[in-house]
Amino acid sequence: MGYESFKDTIQKAGSIIIFSHVNPDGDTLGTMSALHQAIKTNFNKDSIMVVSGIIPEIYHFLPSINEMVSSKDLDKNVVYDLAIAVDIAAKDRMVDGLSVYEKAKVKMNIDHHKTNNDYGDVNFVKGDASSAGEVLFDVLEDLNLKIDSETAKALYTAILTDTGGFRFENTKATTLKKASKMIEYGANPAEISRYCYESKPKPMVLLQANCLLNAKFIEDNKVAYVCITNKDLEKFNAQNDHTEGIVEALRRINTTEISFVLKEVDENTTKASLRSKTVDVSEIASAFNGGGHTFAAGCTIHKPLNIACDKMIEEIKKHL
Repeated sequence: MGYESFKDTIQKAGSIIIFSHVNPDGDTLGTMSALHQAIKTNFNKDSIMVVSGIIPEIYHFLPSINEMVSSKDLDKNVVYDLAIAVDIAAKDRMVDGLSVYEKAKVKMNIDHHKTNNDYGDVNFVKGDASSAGEVLFDVLEDLNLKIDSETAKALYTAILTDTGGFRFENTKATTLKKASKMIEYGANPAEISRYCYESKPKPMVLLQANCLLNAKFIEDNKVAYVCITNKDLEKFNAQNDHTEGIVEALRRINTTEISFVLKEVDENTTKASLRSKTVDVSEIASAFNGGGHTFAAGCTIHKPLNIACDKMIEEIKKHL
């Protein structure tokens, strides 16, 4: 894959805007932060970082995180020279920011999802990479662009979180070598790990404990799942992002082959997260126009929570 178009595209752009996917995680936020920093360091240009949803507290340590703006506050009439999507498998996951992305003179796409269809004018998509952060690292390294300590911190966060602390199937020898290089560039692995895994808010811990206590198991314990209502969040004064990690906890059970978490958005919309040890859950998600990776995927089901649950179980049974 040639990376020269990355440098050329940024050099030609006067105004640059970067987008996260909805309900941002460590990869999309870390990659966005690193890209913003790299553009500033190497091209002496500023960029606007746009987030769809609430930034989880655990990522508030990332460089320039306080400069990120909500997609809801964007002026939808502005046309940018360059719009960059990071870690966004499908365009509609930009939600409120999509119209601004589409209007841009040039659209760039940096991602690692195998379901990404190269929707940008300039695409850096590697389906075998651990994270969008790893893809961006490859671009910066290949072009001999400067990676300072702040960029390294953000990139390391992206890779660390999307590999589940270097535990998931997407962790390869090359992944660890690149993480090692980021440490050489100034990333502090102990500090970043503390922020990401040992700084959870109390409402998050209580909500997750309650969810696991009420988890359901079907198909001879091969399928584990939790359905979360907005009332559940209210009960523990929890945020939407506080559900992150529940689906992985269910997958850790030794009998589990597929785990899923359904989260009520409103009375006719349900968000789904799926994980597996053996089954391609991206195929299950695609039945609901979602996608993702082989063992980690997600989708939105435009049905009430209870109906969405029935439909999800029905689809999962076809794949067991």
